[in-house]
Amino acid sequence: MDRTQKEQLVAFLKEVFDDSGLVVVTQQSGLTVSEVSELRSGAREVGASYKVAKNRLAKIALDGTKFEALKPLFTGPTAVTTSVDPIAAAKVCVEFAKKNEKLTIVGGAMGDTILNADGVKALASLPSLDELRGKLVGLLQAPATKIAGVTQAPAGQLARVFGAYGSQGEAA
Repeated sequence: MDRTQKEQLVAFLKEVFDDSGLVVVTQQSGLTVSEVSELRSGAREVGASYKVAKNRLAKIALDGTKFEALKPLFTGPTAVTTSVDPIAAAKVCVEFAKKNEKLTIVGGAMGDTILNADGVKALASLPSLDELRGKLVGLLQAPATKIAGVTQAPAGQLARVFGAYGSQGEAA
């Protein structure tokens, strides 16, 4: 990798760090190409990205970003998973690490908050932003549905009573 490629990579990583809501640092030792591809595709599906980068270049890219405190985590064979959604990257890494022992979660950061491995795992157990939106819409729609049912019920009962009186009058 020549100097211009390194500069481009650092600029790319810096932009990724600036745009991200969550950064998860992992160590992968012995992952095969197919396993890394599986992890990358899983990350892409939820709007996250997985990038293996040289530690020195990643540390340079972290300078001046809100994730600068992550620098000590970059030792050994590390990779970075990032996402705008504050939960997506954590979910992808934790789910993959459960299936594959070769991936170890080192830590991460959400905004200015530094997370250890347990913090990342706890974050992954939370519902995603889309799941929360769905629950919120469901909660907002439920009372309206109940009100409509309650207001229609007396009218329906009244119609049945009139129908019963009407059928009695015809029978007599």
